[in-house]
Amino acid sequence: MNNTTMTSIKVATPEQSHKQRENGLCSSCGLCSIQAWPAEQSIQSCFFKNGWLGEREKKLFGRERSLDDPVEMRFGMTLDRFTAQLKSPVPGSQWSGIITRMALRAFEEKLVDGVVSLQHTPGHHFFSQPVLAKNLDEIYATRGNKPVLSPVLYSLESAYRQGLKKVLVIGAACHLHTLRDFQERFEYLREMEILTIGIPCVDNVARSKWPWILERMSQSPDTACFMEFMQDFRIHIRHKNGRIEKVPFFSLPEELSNPNIFPSACMSCFDYLNSLADITVGYIGAELLPEQKRQWILVRTETGRKLLKLIEAELERFPETGKWECHSFVQNTTKRIIESMKPEEKEYSSTSRIPLWLGHILAGLLGIIGPKGIGFAHYSVDFHLIRHYYYVKFRHPELLEKLVPRHVRVILEEYSLPL
Repeated sequence: MNNTTMTSIKVATPEQSHKQRENGLCSSCGLCSIQAWPAEQSIQSCFFKNGWLGEREKKLFGRERSLDDPVEMRFGMTLDRFTAQLKSPVPGSQWSGIITRMALRAFEEKLVDGVVSLQHTPGHHFFSQPVLAKNLDEIYATRGNKPVLSPVLYSLESAYRQGLKKVLVIGAACHLHTLRDFQERFEYLREMEILTIGIPCVDNVARSKWPWILERMSQSPDTACFMEFMQDFRIHIRHKNGRIEKVPFFSLPEELSNPNIFPSACMSCFDYLNSLADITVGYIGAELLPEQKRQWILVRTETGRKLLKLIEAELERFPETGKWECHSFVQNTTKRIIESMKPEEKEYSSTSRIPLWLGHILAGLLGIIGPKGIGFAHYSVDFHLIRHYYYVKFRHPELLEKLVPRHVRVILEEYSLPL
């Protein structure tokens, strides 16, 4: 691998970006920190001004998702959906490394001249820094999850100033919504061919709050290097020595359920599955199996097909599994979700809700009787859409009509919930 020096990037802090936003809502995507064009133009493409999906989805696919198709309402438009894992996993990756391998192959095959993504901040496994990766070493260094607000799009300035013509952008829904709107609205990136890999994303945190949160999740926060909310109703925390600590959701301190610990931008997100990406790669629709690292792949566009083809021979591919129906499972949580989104002051306990041993019993029981595979994805999407609808309704009611896509109200009506 080539060892060209990584492009050095300094980015505005989330606090600086917030000053340029209305209502204090900012996902810190990084676009309005770029100096190559006026920040006011970047802000015009913010989804907090334009709303989620809607016209942007129609421009990409020629139509909005069908309100008569319960699967498309949740998962967005797709050309193909399946689960898979790399036959030879990428060392050090969060899962088997499908996104990293796809990015490496896109660069090797000269589909792109650079990759706009994130690398871990030196000395911190969970923090990130934006990067324009222009060699294999730099792309390889982008692997792994970074569960904090991250200014991915800031690296577009380097790509623009260097005149790159073909770029791969790996980002969350807030990044790709803003990017697609900006590329169409203004001339700066119109000559650049941009391919996109989307990451399903929810519940990121502000960097300042992450140490406090991790201390309440893990018995050894200083050695933790990977963390994920998993389909077995536990948080899996991988430590530096390879040990995986599993913490049932039910055994977490009540204070971690306080919506105020999450950024308002994340709590106002209505595109968990990154529906404007060319291809979305996540895990919630893949059944959790022993010794397996299956991921869930949603191919959305012909460009997504092209990206998939780069690694298709390297994949073990499996059909989706699980039963779709999860209505009663979601219904049982709706009252608690709605109440927890109300802005009234509430005291949250700092002690565990229930002992670990009992939490593991409950998680094990839900793992048997609860939704799996495609059903777990259905449950997870509905849970977050309901939660975020009431968060916006109670805390930013003036944005309710603008932000919420039309299919969300149809889903709420399925559960007989008040609009």
